[in-house]
Amino acid sequence: MITISTISLLGLVLAAAPQEPASKPSPAAPTSAPTAAESNWPSFHGPFGRGYADGYETATDWDVETGKNIAWTTKIPGLAHSSPVVWGDRIFVNTAIREGDEEEELRVGLYGDIESVDDDSKYEFRVLCLRHTDGEVLWSKIAWHGVPKGKRHPKGSHAASTPATDGKHVAVFFGSEGLHVFDVEGELLWSKDFGELDSGFFRVPSAQWGWASSPVIHEGRVYVQSDAQKDSFVAAFEVETGKRVWRTERKDVPTWCTPTVHVTPNRRQLVLNGWKHMGGYDLDTGEELWKLAGTGDIPVPTPVAAHGLLFLTSAHGGPSRIFAISEDAQGELSMKPDGENVMWASRRYGAYMQSPFVYGDELYVGRDNGVISCWNARTGERYYAERLSAGGGYTASGIAADGKLYYPSEGGAVHVVKAGTQFELLAINELGETCMASPAASKGTLLFRTRSKLIAIAPQ
Repeated sequence: MITISTISLLGLVLAAAPQEPASKPSPAAPTSAPTAAESNWPSFHGPFGRGYADGYETATDWDVETGKNIAWTTKIPGLAHSSPVVWGDRIFVNTAIREGDEEEELRVGLYGDIESVDDDSKYEFRVLCLRHTDGEVLWSKIAWHGVPKGKRHPKGSHAASTPATDGKHVAVFFGSEGLHVFDVEGELLWSKDFGELDSGFFRVPSAQWGWASSPVIHEGRVYVQSDAQKDSFVAAFEVETGKRVWRTERKDVPTWCTPTVHVTPNRRQLVLNGWKHMGGYDLDTGEELWKLAGTGDIPVPTPVAAHGLLFLTSAHGGPSRIFAISEDAQGELSMKPDGENVMWASRRYGAYMQSPFVYGDELYVGRDNGVISCWNARTGERYYAERLSAGGGYTASGIAADGKLYYPSEGGAVHVVKAGTQFELLAINELGETCMASPAASKGTLLFRTRSKLIAIAPQ
């Protein structure tokens, strides 16, 4: 019998005790007015996975019951942990709707159960389009229908992968149930079946947890990372036709990472988190550019790029690591900083589920138990590590906007923290329901997906 002493993919990672914050002042967060493209939130964790949206005032506090700063609320059927994405006046979400009227089990919190939900029901995997101004559902289309090939975790969903859009297309990736691309009016353009993609626990194959790696669209191509129990790969397809541009095999076990596109004058690359293969791939050919192995056995957080560095983190199966890797890294890398490829690294405060982000000059890393840490992104100096609350779990990734950080708990309490090198809690606002999905931000509107709703929050 295999005994799992660590927590499942959807549970707690033990945190080290926080230290007192430093008193060093923080540079101002970005404040320049965004372009039309920058006002969009086209994929998981925002444009290029950066996790922030600036140029507009956003709400510090709100009240769902009284309607204070609530722009609108729209019911979304089914069970899904995927995030909303935004382009112009349209919001896209996906969901998994089980046949029958009985509500699905969803067990949140910090626990170590790794077993799957025993359910052979049929599902409709749907894509919905909502109007940004009032939340009206403009269309709802079925991408796939049937009994899913794999099962889900009690804390998970069959629709945990976030859509991606470029304003013309909407891509959804449901793992074993395929990659599907619609146009923004809801017409299905093409679908691709990759066979069974089992992303469960590699140590206990019977523990299936569902699919969560999200697609990314960039310059006419849709990119997918498929780390599964066997035949892992990363690939690029023409978004208009579905024609494969390239496919590169990966020797890695299941992860839930969403890749990040990073383009500089010197290099065009797709950056992936991984255990046996954290690395960068040429965006146009799929050729491997750099590789780092052995960082943590179930890496989930999406990489983020800033200040000439690539930030990656993991926190399962060993030390809770954070890496700052040169965007020009080459070849096989070492875990120890070398001043050339790995610029700085930490063995503590890494994240298991939540994606990090860089806002101004600071790197923010959130953990499953509610501890957030703030770092000098360039040097690795840690300014603080503080716990948001004394209980509950945190699965959704935090985001930043208007000089503030937003961190939702699984129970639906959103902690608003002032950006900067000193920890300052500004507010705690309740959403009224479980919140497992990472929020989105666009043109001053914060979008939170709860157990049954999409809630738009904006200053009024």
